[in-house]
Amino acid sequence: MPEAIVLAYSGGLDTSYCVPWLIDEYGAEVITVTADVGGLDAGELGAKSRAAGATRHVHVDARRTFFDEILRWLIAGNVLRGEFYPLCVGAERSLQAREVARVARELGVTAVAHGCTAAGNDQVRFEVALRTAAPDLKILAPIRDHAPSRDDEVAYLATKGVDVAASTGAYSINSGLWGVTIGGRETLDTAESIPEEAWARTRGAFDSPRAAERHVIAFERGVPCALDGAALDPVALIEELDALAAGFGIGRGIHLGETILGNKGRVAFEAPAASVLITSHRELEKLVLTARQQRTKDHLARIYGDLVHEGQFLEPSCRDIEALFESTQQRVTGTVTVLLRTGSLFVEGVASLHSLRAASTAVYGEAAGEWSPEDAKGFSRLIGLPGILHARAGTPAPGSSESAESAR
Repeated sequence: MPEAIVLAYSGGLDTSYCVPWLIDEYGAEVITVTADVGGLDAGELGAKSRAAGATRHVHVDARRTFFDEILRWLIAGNVLRGEFYPLCVGAERSLQAREVARVARELGVTAVAHGCTAAGNDQVRFEVALRTAAPDLKILAPIRDHAPSRDDEVAYLATKGVDVAASTGAYSINSGLWGVTIGGRETLDTAESIPEEAWARTRGAFDSPRAAERHVIAFERGVPCALDGAALDPVALIEELDALAAGFGIGRGIHLGETILGNKGRVAFEAPAASVLITSHRELEKLVLTARQQRTKDHLARIYGDLVHEGQFLEPSCRDIEALFESTQQRVTGTVTVLLRTGSLFVEGVASLHSLRAASTAVYGEAAGEWSPEDAKGFSRLIGLPGILHARAGTPAPGSSESAESAR
């Protein structure tokens, strides 16, 4: 029996239930650990965990680590799952699991616990990362393995003097630096959207449309570094841009896709900053990268997004893909001008000292530059040659046996 257990703690119903349950089941002290990737209140979480019976709470501010190790590559790869969802929640689980394992080792604790269910992706993400980062640690999963109902959890906590009724609403909300996911009755099926009051960051944005606003985002080697001319740390820039774009209702969506377990899942999300940054970054890349660079990177970005989504961020191939991303970002420096309107993001223009457009003397549709009219004529002839030969090979020559047979 472990003398102490480190619990990955979010402050929600499941992890709050895990605190006294682990104490009762194992007679061990419970130390809660929160790896904060944005949107959390350290003081509130500490008070909640201690109220549930934890002997200690450790709050790790992992926002900058989250950006440096994961978000910068999601931006570099323009990663959108299903060409739509910016992995606003889930991308951080491997990092959170690794931080929980690190704290456990520093404290000399040999058992870690999480509050994931058997039905979702997070159980896989946490356990893959925990086993990779710290295979010697014992993993406990009370919610998954014993499957208490939410009503049972509330009733059990009530016997411990812990009131969590306010946290048992109709919608499950996960919030972080890269966005919010929202699950509820409507997302259990595929036909309906969630109601307006269920949205978290963009609620009411369409009730009173705002006047359009123009903003300029600067990137240096693929990393967002300034907003409207003011240099900002990437984390601060994301937080400021998120609040700005949320007021216009930008970044809303409901993602339908394959879960890690293989069934279809659906979740509402809000990712205002992620939507603006990925769209802006992609347009800047179009100006400074060659077409082959873009195609190669797009192919690997899909693989990278799948690995991160599936909790395989610690897989060595992720480091290999990041090395390719880093190489492609050496010239992704410049500015992107965006116009924010209610429910709409419009990229007005991009500028860079590394512009491939400015490097050419040609003017699209107007004047040849590095080639002559004769060069263009020959190029058109040669590029069409495979199709010409294919058509010729499929047409029998006059007088051939095939031609005679078809005539009969």
